[in-house]
Amino acid sequence: MSVTETKTRSPEFRLAAGAIDGLRQDLFHHVLDYRPMGPLGTDGPVIRRLPKPIRTRAVWFPHAVVAAVALIALLGGVFSANTYSPFGLATLITAFLPAAVLLMTLLRPVLAFWASIALVPVTAVVGSGDWPWSPHTFVCHLGVLIVVAARTRPRTAAWMWAITLLPGFLSAALGPYNPSSTAGGMAFTSALALLVVTVVQTRREAQREVTVQRTVTAVERDRRTLLEERTTIARELHDVVAHHMSVVAIQAEAAPYRVENPPPELEQAFVTIRENAVAALTELRRVLGVVRAEDYEAPDAPQPTLAEIGRLLDNVRETGLETEKTVTGAVRELPQGVELSAYRIVQEALSNTLRHAPGATAKVEIGYVLGGLGLRVVNGPPRGLVKPSPGAGHGITGMRERVAMLNGEMTAGATEDGGYEVAVFLPVPAAETAATKGGTA
Repeated sequence: MSVTETKTRSPEFRLAAGAIDGLRQDLFHHVLDYRPMGPLGTDGPVIRRLPKPIRTRAVWFPHAVVAAVALIALLGGVFSANTYSPFGLATLITAFLPAAVLLMTLLRPVLAFWASIALVPVTAVVGSGDWPWSPHTFVCHLGVLIVVAARTRPRTAAWMWAITLLPGFLSAALGPYNPSSTAGGMAFTSALALLVVTVVQTRREAQREVTVQRTVTAVERDRRTLLEERTTIARELHDVVAHHMSVVAIQAEAAPYRVENPPPELEQAFVTIRENAVAALTELRRVLGVVRAEDYEAPDAPQPTLAEIGRLLDNVRETGLETEKTVTGAVRELPQGVELSAYRIVQEALSNTLRHAPGATAKVEIGYVLGGLGLRVVNGPPRGLVKPSPGAGHGITGMRERVAMLNGEMTAGATEDGGYEVAVFLPVPAAETAATKGGTA
């Protein structure tokens, strides 16, 4: 029956269809599944108060109870007063099999329930005594109901109780009246036991949901606190850095007008300073957007790529750093993440040269190889009277993080002549390169 047909039926029909579907899912699907019952948790309200040697054994308490009940029922079935031989085939059927089925609930609960139902008419016919359950089979079947209900969903208990009543009702409807029938006692006792199990299960499920909600609430509270702290830091960082960078940009723009007939080189130097300050402000606002926003989206503006390395080198040369670029291999378009990371690595390496090796020269080598991209930025020793600026080492750390993100390799260290070298290899699988070409075609 399709979903559309079910929706057009009456509410009563849909309720009945849902109940039948629940019966099929709970007691017919995965009947043979192997589901061993695990030990109790050590964080329970009772177990956690016990001494440690006892606690390690107390976790197996449910298994011990099931085994003890099965043993008691077995002994009761063997030594009960019957007309048949106490160690014959009838004893095997009426005593050993119900106890074995009860033990089966520890491994295959659903299969144990159906096996216990199938044993009801067999034990009633083979044995002699109360109908349809003798005292020991009564205990075994009741134990099966309790264990299976505890290991399944609450609605399964209702289905098992209804199926359990069928043997008694059928015997009463098809046979003569039997005053010694135990069907009524089973109906009442099993209903009471299953009700208790269902209430306990429902309470545990409610406690579990409350715990989950509290955990989610605590996580959300921590995230909100973290976002508030990040926003505060971003605001303060923006106010401090943006103010000084804005002052630099304004002073660089106004400086040429304070000097009569400034040389073109000076004017160009101030223009470069202002452009760099404005670019730094733009980058600052973009980066702080990541810190401020919970779900940051990449800006629409295109990110720098290796095609803009020439502009970066021209900008660096205007500051006085002599740079030389060498490109080897077949130049091709690489994935955006590789292009951006390569650009940022070269940018940071040149910035380190400006800070730590003033007056030095730098070489930038870019190699397009079959398996990826190779980068090498090397600078000579510092020259001149300008002292190197101290650094905290965050630049090298940032480069390593970018390389690690792309599963690349990086080496950085001093050279023999007193300079510094940064060598990076970023792997690019052939499939990604082909996909990049296909996407830009």
